[in-house]
Amino acid sequence: MSNKLENKVIAITGGYTGIGLETAKLFAAQGAKVAILARSKDKVDFALNEIGSNAIGFVGDVRNLDSLEAFFKNSENQLGRIDVVFANAGLSQPTPIEQINEAIFDLHVDVNFKGAFFTVKAAIPYLNKGASIILTSSCLDEMGMAGLSIYSATKAAVRSLARSLTPELKKYDARINVLSPGPIVTDIEKKAGLSDAEVDAYREKLASKLAAGRMGRVEEMASVALFLASEDSSFMYGAEIQADGGMNQTRWIE
Repeated sequence: MSNKLENKVIAITGGYTGIGLETAKLFAAQGAKVAILARSKDKVDFALNEIGSNAIGFVGDVRNLDSLEAFFKNSENQLGRIDVVFANAGLSQPTPIEQINEAIFDLHVDVNFKGAFFTVKAAIPYLNKGASIILTSSCLDEMGMAGLSIYSATKAAVRSLARSLTPELKKYDARINVLSPGPIVTDIEKKAGLSDAEVDAYREKLASKLAAGRMGRVEEMASVALFLASEDSSFMYGAEIQADGGMNQTRWIE
């Protein structure tokens, strides 16, 4: 193991499952001290058991600004000033426009966009010089898909944040970039309420249209996040990596 993050302090939101958890595990294996934020003690405990040593966890919600402030303050108190922030918390509830109500709209905006923005804002006082901030967007930030209008719009807003915040973060000697996954095998579909059969059909349909011919793996996304967190990406500012199996690059293969 190369230990690219030796003694670095990493703060991750949405770190108890999927891409966030796999990234936390990889960062810890690369020598980092990792702090995660999750919405319940059970989720925190599960994640810490998976991550192993060099990890701490806090209960909180990215929609709650006091919660975010406490997360970064407590992370610094226990681990030191923060070198990497991975604003990864997000959700998707596929819904056709006819069924979207204000609650569904607000939920997506509050978690995906507001949560990402205020995660960055809350982190600023606790950052080390040269800190790397990573936002999780989606390849859908540049393309449309039926039933995912609000999700895609919030992810486009997240991608835009990295551009706008790049000059603002210069005075803190911090840089910000975006990881935009394509279709990845996680439990996000089940969280959205799909049955096992619906999940299988959805994944098969997506895989058949990708240049990669398959869904992506969380390990692959974690590797991209490691690149963005480490000095390997030291000249990247406000940029986006679309690790999407060709989904957005080919606009689907028919």
